[in-house]
Amino acid sequence: MSTVALRFLHVHHAFLLLLNLLPGFAHCRVPSTLEGPFDPVTVPFDLSLRGNAVDLPSSDPRVRRRVQGFEPEQISLSLSTTHDSVWVSWITGEFQIGFDIKPLDPKTVSSVVQYGTSRFDLVHEARGQSLIYNQLYPFDGLQNYTSGIIHHVRLKGLEPSTLYYYQCGDPSLQAMSDIYYFRTMPISGPHSYPGKVAIVGDLGVTYNTTTTIGHLTNNEPDLLLLIGDVSYANLYLTNGTGADCYKCTFPQSPIHESYQPRWDYWGRIMQNLVSKVPLMVVEGNHETEIQADNKTFVAYSSRFAFPSEESRSLSTLYYSFNAGGIHFIMLGAYINYDRKGEQYNWLERDLASVDRSITPWLIAIWHPPWYSTYEAHYREAECMRVEMEDLLYLYGVDIVFNGHVHAYERSNRVYNYSLDPCGPVHIAVGDGGNREKMAIKFADEPGHCPDPLSTPYPRHGRFCAANFTFGQESKFCWDHQPDYSAFREASFGYGILEVKNETWALWSWYRNQDSYKEVGDQIYIVRQPDICPVPQKVWGDFTASI
Repeated sequence: MSTVALRFLHVHHAFLLLLNLLPGFAHCRVPSTLEGPFDPVTVPFDLSLRGNAVDLPSSDPRVRRRVQGFEPEQISLSLSTTHDSVWVSWITGEFQIGFDIKPLDPKTVSSVVQYGTSRFDLVHEARGQSLIYNQLYPFDGLQNYTSGIIHHVRLKGLEPSTLYYYQCGDPSLQAMSDIYYFRTMPISGPHSYPGKVAIVGDLGVTYNTTTTIGHLTNNEPDLLLLIGDVSYANLYLTNGTGADCYKCTFPQSPIHESYQPRWDYWGRIMQNLVSKVPLMVVEGNHETEIQADNKTFVAYSSRFAFPSEESRSLSTLYYSFNAGGIHFIMLGAYINYDRKGEQYNWLERDLASVDRSITPWLIAIWHPPWYSTYEAHYREAECMRVEMEDLLYLYGVDIVFNGHVHAYERSNRVYNYSLDPCGPVHIAVGDGGNREKMAIKFADEPGHCPDPLSTPYPRHGRFCAANFTFGQESKFCWDHQPDYSAFREASFGYGILEVKNETWALWSWYRNQDSYKEVGDQIYIVRQPDICPVPQKVWGDFTASI
């Protein structure tokens, strides 16, 4: 047995001894990764659950425009790279969709945020930028879209862990919002963490989405991470006709259309939460939205503010930021990730710049999972794994969060399909509630292993799983739940991460059908820097705020 493995067993035994000495611990037993790897568990699918969410119609009052003139709507917050800076975003004016649209002029409305630590004395003012975007199609009969005016304002010089009040809009037009509030992130350090980080994927604009967000809001998060697939506007034609499966229902479409008002619907149902809780989002496949001149990701890149420039990224599709003692890396699975590409080079520099004495926790997020045992999207992201996994393992990424698969799954610590005490825990939470139905079949079930040739990675046309091996076996699917899969269940929901200190974090997964205090899966994820050393900081202030 290797030295690393022996040390892991010694720590494991010491931990179990400590548990036996703690009075009353058995009455509040939450397992930890120190006790793993765990035997695989599958919770049978509950047939009473709604496996097919239904989209809110345009007539629903929750998605209708409720402001007048150039008053702000769809107000949201996002973080910069450090605690002292926050982005405020909103939209003014009405979108247009049709065959004869006239874009609004962003210069006609100012982008102003007034803010302070007292709601009665907003003594500070910041100004920012505004823009509009278009979704245009080069085919007769398809309607075009132009957005309202989108505003992004960056607040700087903020104090850590401080409650700020703000209102946004254009005071010269007497078009200001109500007063909202937010709390800044704690200062980065090994003993400083946000209270609750909510993590959800694949939301959409369904009745189940509103259940998920209501449930999540009751848990009072300090930060919200959305792991791709936001509005699902691309399940609709430009005339507003939608379907659960676009390619099944509209196989003759000359281009993959998108009904952009669904983005506005999404912004309206989310405002109550994300006007108070910062939202950090990474793109999914449904954000691609190809249009004229082969433009992609236009709505996604326009509607959200990203700390791309602050984290030295050249793209809105990948970036990084700190939240207390956590360094988050948001990666793009639908942009070049090859080892000679710009994203990989950026990732290498970003990882080398992380000082684990200041941000001990390293968490990576992207949309399609590398480790998923569901039939849906099985091994789609294998090419990305082949390119990037070694680098993430080298720098000791602690947790990976993904979406894409509309169900929940948590892995044991894993690297290259092998159980490894220094590998990250991979968690898939693509169960936010969208209309594409729940994933309920597993690739290891008889008759549900996909044809390998049917699963090349999208947009790159590559196939990286042909020579897959696990131990002495060579096969595309297991005939049982693989050892790396610790827990899986098909249900709509979301998760909450609570980092307790530099080595312990509590992960809780909640199901929509339960009380918001009742967990569906819970575990302490424990870092072991003593047996899993990582390279020391190499680069300088690569992620310094600018």
